[in-house]
Amino acid sequence: MQTHVHSLLTAVPGTARQIHSFHYGPATAAGKVYIQASLHADELPGMLVLWHLKQQLARIETAGLLRWSVVLVPVANPLGLEQVCMDVPQGRFDNESRENFNRFFLDVSQQVGDHVQGRLTDDPAKNLQLIRSTWRRTLADQLPATQLHSMRLILQRLACDADIVLDLHCDFEAVQHLYLSPQFWPSIEPLARYLGARACFLAKEAGGQSFDESFTVFWAQMQARFDGRFSPPGFAATVELRGVADVDHRLARQDCQALLNYLVERGAIQGQASPLPPLLNAPTPLAGVEPVASPVGGLIVFCAQVGDFLKAGQMLAEIIDPITDQVTPVVCTHAGLLYVRSVRRMATAGMVIAHVAGARAYRQGYLLSP
Repeated sequence: MQTHVHSLLTAVPGTARQIHSFHYGPATAAGKVYIQASLHADELPGMLVLWHLKQQLARIETAGLLRWSVVLVPVANPLGLEQVCMDVPQGRFDNESRENFNRFFLDVSQQVGDHVQGRLTDDPAKNLQLIRSTWRRTLADQLPATQLHSMRLILQRLACDADIVLDLHCDFEAVQHLYLSPQFWPSIEPLARYLGARACFLAKEAGGQSFDESFTVFWAQMQARFDGRFSPPGFAATVELRGVADVDHRLARQDCQALLNYLVERGAIQGQASPLPPLLNAPTPLAGVEPVASPVGGLIVFCAQVGDFLKAGQMLAEIIDPITDQVTPVVCTHAGLLYVRSVRRMATAGMVIAHVAGARAYRQGYLLSP
């Protein structure tokens, strides 16, 4: 194992922040896996999972069983990790720019495409290597303007040439779920089974240029421009490891083992793949997710649990005004799985308090949360 330290752009004199990446595997590897955690710095279950995975990969590497290189970044966002205001973590948005840390990753597909346009050959495998190496160099040539920009560039540079890219997040109170492009579902389905995911959301482009989507959109642009000219590239997915409070050794070991089982199944680790568990629920379109908002402010009293299947029109919470005694029911419009609900128990008018995964797409445009 090798540890690499990547310095972020210094924001002001006398300060320094670094991202640490941990590299495992043989010098001549058959493929590459990249896994990061806590890009939203207040989402910590993935950080614990990667701590466990570090210990396991060190043992596997010593035993000579690693076929691919594996890069782990357990603390992807040191900038957001120290953003704590009055004892409340502020790890989702950058305090200075007010940008979501998991948005606006750089798209250099036009530059890369222009550079390789006249250099592609009749060898799809070599063309894939050329595109990857050009992508890597193009990202390396970018000059960051801010510390946040430099952080995003470091993460993209570490991941751009990987065959498997996994971005570990969590939600408020949630069941295990994944976000991915529909074309990657055959490759990601075994991971969904090993993790016991209750929901998997498919979208070609959700908007916002999130970390995993910057990978997905890049290859979509390459395929649109050079269809059939290169071997199938890698794939990326966002893995939501339940809720913010699920920082637990038992759950982390369980998720770590699921990742190891998946890497064995993919051939990254030598061994006999574990039998695939059943798929708990079929994937559904991200455009079928209903953000359920409270029409009024007041105390939130949930009457449905994450993991419940709700009927159209079913009540999932009451909003209580303790001054007027008014009780307002909150219902879902569409049937589906209640997979996320808020950790807050005081609603403001118009606040989204839950998300329900429906089977049919009905939304368009930007599909992610702010």
